[in-house]
Amino acid sequence: MKLPFAELYKIKMVETIKQSTQEQREQWLAEAYNNVFNLRSEYVFIDLLTDSGTGAMSDKQWSQMMIGDESYAGATSYLKMKETITQLFGFNDFLPTHQGRAAENVLFSVLVKEGDIIPGNSHFDTTKGHIEFRKAKAVDCTIDEAFDSTLYHPFKGNIDLSKLSKVFEESTQEKIPMVIVTVTNNTSGGQPVSMQNLREVSALTHRYESKVVIDSARFAENAYFIKKREEGYAKKSIKEIVSEMYSYADAMTMSSKKDAIVNMGGFIGFRDRELYEKASVYNIMFEGFVTYGGMSGRDMNALCQGLDEATEFDYLDTRIRQVEYLADKLLAHGVPLLQPTGGHAIFINAAAFFPEIPKEEYIAQTLVVELYLEGGIRAVEVGTLLADRDPITRENRYPKLELVRLAIPRRVYTNSHMDYIAAAVCNVYDRRKEITRGLRVLKEAPIMRHFTVVLERL
Repeated sequence: MKLPFAELYKIKMVETIKQSTQEQREQWLAEAYNNVFNLRSEYVFIDLLTDSGTGAMSDKQWSQMMIGDESYAGATSYLKMKETITQLFGFNDFLPTHQGRAAENVLFSVLVKEGDIIPGNSHFDTTKGHIEFRKAKAVDCTIDEAFDSTLYHPFKGNIDLSKLSKVFEESTQEKIPMVIVTVTNNTSGGQPVSMQNLREVSALTHRYESKVVIDSARFAENAYFIKKREEGYAKKSIKEIVSEMYSYADAMTMSSKKDAIVNMGGFIGFRDRELYEKASVYNIMFEGFVTYGGMSGRDMNALCQGLDEATEFDYLDTRIRQVEYLADKLLAHGVPLLQPTGGHAIFINAAAFFPEIPKEEYIAQTLVVELYLEGGIRAVEVGTLLADRDPITRENRYPKLELVRLAIPRRVYTNSHMDYIAAAVCNVYDRRKEITRGLRVLKEAPIMRHFTVVLERL
């Protein structure tokens, strides 16, 4: 008998979670105005809202926290983090921040001004929010294959070079301070970017004397897919692949809550010393002194250890194979998924799941609501709500993909939990024809509305 796949870790500590009745969930969801961000965590049985800051730290990470240096300036934890970033990514200068959106805020305060154009591959919500808050414009240059949910393409996160060239040709050089490459591309389904694409995007961008900035939240998972899918990388280590990836970048932003497997933290990496010095001014204003930013010494230590663990193949293989395990169960039942499966999450094609619900009634959020009612599972909408309204017309922006993301926290749930999730999703799918109406917005924020929106079920 062939030995089955098993997780390459064992559990040392557990946290009790509680199930609820459907009647309780109906009440709790109504009190939350049909926005699962408003739910108390104790009302959630399996929490797939995000994989950001929700992972389980290892014994080595916890031990590193015990020896963190909390000195205000020049702490050994800062120096350890500087050494780790230099060795892994090749950047000699960095600024610690409390999380990824803080890193964006500091860097964009230097680089982005009103009227600028920022091309990239399906900018994530906070990235686009920071751009549009500064009255600049985010331009999506993702390849067209990314928007066909059933088409297999090994690197659906790639930037279309012809689209990017057109943006540069139609704008003045001063209006495009950077190109953002998100690895993996979360908004378009957690899809990876190939090394060849990174190389070509870098060459094109530098030809126009602009900068390449890598949004790095899931960089290690991206490196895993390069190793598994791109010719010439099968025998390279994850760390070697990461080193080459960042050789094509001028700067990076990092939400360490993902692939550094910590609960809080982030940073910016710089190749240009002058850019680092300009950004330092904003880091001191918004985050803290340059050697701690928004982080404690113990968190820096845990982050360094997490970066080391997350760039080992066995860890990544265990994590991504668990995501594939859930995807296989859903696909076997006919549930429409974005394919191929991403590294950190399952993305359900909500428009195909509920073809009768009008797009104006927030299809993906309707599925989020139904999954919670069915099994106490908290997912997140990556569709019309997240796309926000056009900043000029204030009309809804309808994305090419209306998705629901089931983000799997790192080292948290077992495959028995995956079985439960699959059963709940399949149950909703089996009764999908009974669900023909969605939701309407009663109240929303002017930007990044999905976090606080108030909704009514129709």
